[in-house]
Amino acid sequence: MSSAVSALREALAVSPDNVPLRVHLARMLVEVGRAEEALFEARAAVARDPERIDAREVLGAAAGALGDDAALVEAWFPIRAQLGADEVRVLALAAARAGKLDAAREAYAVLHSLDTAVHDLELDRAMRTAPPPAPAAVEPAPARTSPVRTLPPAPPRPAESPTAEPMPRGTRPTVTFADVGGLEALKERLRMDIVYPLQRPDLFRAYGKRIGGGVLLYGPPGCGKTHLARAAAGECGAKFYVVEIQAVLDMWLGESEKRLHAIFEEARANAPSIVFFDEIEAIGGARHQLKHGPGRRLVNQLLAELDGAGASNEAVLVIGATNAPWDVDPALRRPGRFDRVVFVPPPDATARENVLRLALRERPTEALELGSIARRCLRFSGADMHHLVEVASERALGEALRTGKVRPITQSDLLASLDKVKPTTTEWIETARRYVSYANQAGLYDDVGAYLRSLEA
Repeated sequence: MSSAVSALREALAVSPDNVPLRVHLARMLVEVGRAEEALFEARAAVARDPERIDAREVLGAAAGALGDDAALVEAWFPIRAQLGADEVRVLALAAARAGKLDAAREAYAVLHSLDTAVHDLELDRAMRTAPPPAPAAVEPAPARTSPVRTLPPAPPRPAESPTAEPMPRGTRPTVTFADVGGLEALKERLRMDIVYPLQRPDLFRAYGKRIGGGVLLYGPPGCGKTHLARAAAGECGAKFYVVEIQAVLDMWLGESEKRLHAIFEEARANAPSIVFFDEIEAIGGARHQLKHGPGRRLVNQLLAELDGAGASNEAVLVIGATNAPWDVDPALRRPGRFDRVVFVPPPDATARENVLRLALRERPTEALELGSIARRCLRFSGADMHHLVEVASERALGEALRTGKVRPITQSDLLASLDKVKPTTTEWIETARRYVSYANQAGLYDDVGAYLRSLEA
């Protein structure tokens, strides 16, 4: 199965806009228990074709495997009328647990339309409301004997689309670079690109430097791109807006562009601020790969916002994070947009040791030799190191449950975990190696090339 997954990934590297292929890969990843990777691939498929039912089905399957209620609502709420009763009930519970009470009530209404006598106490308790009234105009879904392939005619357009997530609101993160293990050279570069311009705008203006602009963080999944962006915002006390694809995409023509513009307008009104795009390729994908108008219009809107067309982006910094920089539209990387491109590699041995120390700091431990563990974790991402600690903790916890006494995590627990936890960056590194070898004429991947050579040294 692993070879089949690798083959599919190689095919997607050549044809990243092939939605059926991406759906097939996501389904296969769910089947082999790699739900987090499946969630990423399914989200990318839905972003490219929001009306594709099988993409939403596999997105829901991945979300269910991970217990991610918000992702399950994102996947199934737009197709609630096409789901069976059991799936609708799962959707309603997930929406309630995620705090999306309007979506929970609407899913409950669909469930009621399938069985007018239904009265689900667990749902009632989850929503903390009395049972909702019978729905006014929800058509019963037909019995599902095969996957649905088409959507019913769209309902009349409401004043506010029910499928869109609420617009992101800015927060002030409390994490700082002190909470990021290692990566000192990278953190200093981010201080110069992100922190210092917002902390000392007077000095930057004196040298003719713009206060704002864009920084693109790229690298393997699990290496802390989101954590670094949040820590940078915490360092300079800026408002931090996290923009995910479901917060922008809308089924109605022109609404996605309006939502994207509204996010930038709020960030400008609350400058200094940082707008962070997770998986930027989902919104700013290469336009030559986008066959449909909506995707191209959204990229054009993002370009206009980055240029500050009709508004000032002074003290508004935009950070994009991506695992696939080769899928990002080249126009986003020109000067004045994401003109600073930063490679976030898997942590080195010193950084891995620091990550281990941070992950263990609130757990019972004996004296540990973390350096020797870190040196054996070549190619491990930060997320892999945290997973290593989780597995070691479970080993100690299992004994504590049998004896009734807390036992500290030992060196042998960590060593035993190394047999079970393997690096998840390997496939990304091999894909990046091909781009370094055959598509690096502009030097974009020079940092990746240097990292690859360090692995061979």
